[in-house]
Amino acid sequence: MIEFIDFLHSDIFVYILTSILFVMFILYIINCIKLSKIRKDYTAFMKKLGNGNNLEEILKKYMERVEEINIKNHELLSYCNKLDEDMSKCIQKIGIVRYSAFKDTGSDLSFALALLDDDNSGVVLNGIYSREMSNIYAKPVKNGSSDYSISAEERQAIDIAVHSEKTHRIRE
Repeated sequence: MIEFIDFLHSDIFVYILTSILFVMFILYIINCIKLSKIRKDYTAFMKKLGNGNNLEEILKKYMERVEEINIKNHELLSYCNKLDEDMSKCIQKIGIVRYSAFKDTGSDLSFALALLDDDNSGVVLNGIYSREMSNIYAKPVKNGSSDYSISAEERQAIDIAVHSEKTHRIRE
């Protein structure tokens, strides 16, 4: 152990350390030169790919635009979903039945018309035609039925509306 400590204090050890340090400094300079050349080649390569423009900058701008478009798409999807919610409260289903209310009228001039939203709620209109007069009656409909007494034609119009094809919805 004493021999090792003496070796560490010797001039030979200092020369060896100095030599190693000099070699490492030379390697560091070589690596810096190579890195500089690689950066220069990379920049030239990127400009060549970008037709004279820096491709890296083009890619950064492109990625920013993609992010903006993703944000706008999310906003549009939210807006469409809000429209779907609002539209469910609008008239979407229609059922109509024409019939002859009286034997003395010639054609099926009377009608029952159901106008319903997505929840099968709305109104059923019954237009009764006779030679002397015409009357229209309206009855509220909730969940496909009414608290008022309804005729067979009104029931048929409601059933047609309830079973009609639904409107297309956008879903995430």
